[in-house]
Amino acid sequence: MNTPVQLIVGLGNPGPQYQNTRHNAGEDFVSELCQQHNGNLANTPKFFGHSARISVNGHDVRLLIPTTYMNRSGQAVSAISQFYKIPTEAILVAHDELDLAPGVARLKIGGGHGGHNGLRDIISAQGNNKNFARLRLGIGHPGNAKQVADFVLKKAPKAEFELTEASIKNALAVTDDIISGQWNRAMKNLHTQA
Repeated sequence: MNTPVQLIVGLGNPGPQYQNTRHNAGEDFVSELCQQHNGNLANTPKFFGHSARISVNGHDVRLLIPTTYMNRSGQAVSAISQFYKIPTEAILVAHDELDLAPGVARLKIGGGHGGHNGLRDIISAQGNNKNFARLRLGIGHPGNAKQVADFVLKKAPKAEFELTEASIKNALAVTDDIISGQWNRAMKNLHTQA
């Protein structure tokens, strides 16, 4: 795959009570990416979220943090991608990943939702098109499926939060390659980090 990315979406839940919780790792990534490129995430009601436009090595990129709840993320992604005519294949969704340890970040092209409600809703809103890229930011697993809902909505202990921050920084380091469609190079560099 060598499709350049035109839209990067950071998943999370809105409101101060969810800030810096495990479930908001994707939102944290997009916020830091925006800052790095001097962007300004502004409330954009027609896209059901905060959006920004940045330029990365001559590539025009839209950023979006939905302000819907996680399980309605598709509403925001669909609104912005239709408005700017961005194909599903040119979208990167950054999200928290239970199946990866804190500190680990992985890129993936396409695939199912793996039980993630944000991904499930995006796939549905894109007409069951799963061919968008994902940045999976590891948050670990509580060990029991019944504990997952509480686990993802809590703030991680300091040491664990710092691991997630490190994985976000590793992902930021390969973002230029991702945006220009250099997927193999981005994956090789990111996946050798941890």
